[in-house]
Amino acid sequence: MHNATFVDEYGPRDSMEYDIVIVGGGPAGLSAAIRLKQLAAEKGTEISVCVLEKGSEIGAHIMSGAVIDPRALTELFPDWKKRGAPLNVEVTEDRFLFLSEKSAVQTPNWALPHNFKNHGNYVISLGNVTRWLGEQADALGVEIFPGFPAAEVLYNDDSSVKGVATGNMGVGKDGEPTENFQLGIELRAKYTLFAEGCRGHLGRQLISAFKLDANADPQAYGIGIKELWEIDPAKHKPGLVIHTAGWPLKSDTYGGSFLYHMDNNQVVVGFVVGLGYANPYLSPFEEFQRYKTHPSIRAFLEGGKRVSYGARAITAGGLMSLPKLVFPGGALIGDDAGFLNASRIKGSHAAIKTGMLAAHAAFDAVQAGRQADDLDAYPDAFMQSWLYTELYRARNFKQWMGKGLYLGTLMVGLEQKVMRGNAPWTLHHKYADHEMLKPASQCDRIEYPKPDGKLTFDRLSSVFISNTNHEDNQPAHLTLKDASVPVNVNLNEYAGPESRFCPASVYEFLKNDDGSDRLVINAQNCVHCKTCDIKDPTQNIVWVTPEGGGGPNYPNM
Repeated sequence: MHNATFVDEYGPRDSMEYDIVIVGGGPAGLSAAIRLKQLAAEKGTEISVCVLEKGSEIGAHIMSGAVIDPRALTELFPDWKKRGAPLNVEVTEDRFLFLSEKSAVQTPNWALPHNFKNHGNYVISLGNVTRWLGEQADALGVEIFPGFPAAEVLYNDDSSVKGVATGNMGVGKDGEPTENFQLGIELRAKYTLFAEGCRGHLGRQLISAFKLDANADPQAYGIGIKELWEIDPAKHKPGLVIHTAGWPLKSDTYGGSFLYHMDNNQVVVGFVVGLGYANPYLSPFEEFQRYKTHPSIRAFLEGGKRVSYGARAITAGGLMSLPKLVFPGGALIGDDAGFLNASRIKGSHAAIKTGMLAAHAAFDAVQAGRQADDLDAYPDAFMQSWLYTELYRARNFKQWMGKGLYLGTLMVGLEQKVMRGNAPWTLHHKYADHEMLKPASQCDRIEYPKPDGKLTFDRLSSVFISNTNHEDNQPAHLTLKDASVPVNVNLNEYAGPESRFCPASVYEFLKNDDGSDRLVINAQNCVHCKTCDIKDPTQNIVWVTPEGGGGPNYPNM
């Protein structure tokens, strides 16, 4: 049921006015908020800034590898070390392995392109860094509202954006108000910055409404699945960074892994699968479990204990897939726009940098008495920045790797190592990831081994340790445009791929008493990875914001 029905029935929503409203309390949103307050302090003026975060607390929904390049953070806070930023483990060693089923070949370090070298970077928990950024923002006077998802874009009469409304609380499964019903609140602003992360719910609507992707390649995505482990201290090497390509994926499927040694005898182990894969029988979750059985990987994990689990889609299209960044009344920042350097598997520095660039443009506009126009100074500043230069060098990475592991590796090596990113050609994506799936009849079925409960696990036990929870009596936030499509098209033609591409057992095909099939959506399991919204071949699944505070609560991720 649309919000407007409730607004008409229960009267107008309460509203709050700010200079800048920021949707999303991740690295991009918080960095934008911090920079706005810093600029106001430098100029001896005031600016009102509010950040909305759908997670139960800042950092609850943040999941990343992560190795961070501190360049942007140093621009935001030159004294971040003194301020106690949780960047404690500097990278000590890089290893890049090509895996076959039983063996591994390490690329000599002299042969690694610059993008795979992490000297001067830090192994971190991005969730903890984000919590720290939240503390810095709070100390500067930013108003932060965790547990309040922005559910709707608000428009002025001239179609410019005037802010957002939070979702209604206390709506029952049947779409009707319960005794706990509360109308959402309108947060109106001169400018609204959208920092929801990959495949943002409102960012997606804005890209469509303003045709921001008209001159861009289709966005390309991956799903990243990650576990946090405590391992035997004898096997622990703080600062060791391992990346792999090859097995268990076939050479025609884009993907790879990471294994990072943190502090406190902890390692993060993760796997990324490009969502442009063709075989509907492929399961990224099972490929990740299989990967951990490789001799080079299990050697670190055996005898250890799995502590946490999570999954998140990432944008991987790079520079050529970036939409127009601004529209009347606002801008897209961070991974809501797609600022991730897939060749480095890094997006945090880009998120922080774009948050800062947009903050400068918005601050100057507010000081000049403007509102609800295009913040053109932001994309102009991006084009002049080191981040543009970095993404330009890597602009062909995903396109080459999409052509297969061997050709991709050769050409990326040529471009990055020999040409230093200055190739005289630019490659383009032609198809969206959901268009790449082939009918099941044209593909080989993939049989995955059963989990052993020690090294490999099933989805439900994994979701349990992600601390995922949603209020039972609320409308499912995984919506279908047409309820007949999952069985009639997805199951019949593609063997029900949603039961495999979802890493959280949200989608199950079950039999009715008469032998017919039905799709069951276990929305309470959803870890908000957005993979279903991206990979559904019919684009029939639409992810919308659940009630505030729902979803995972990631510790140390």
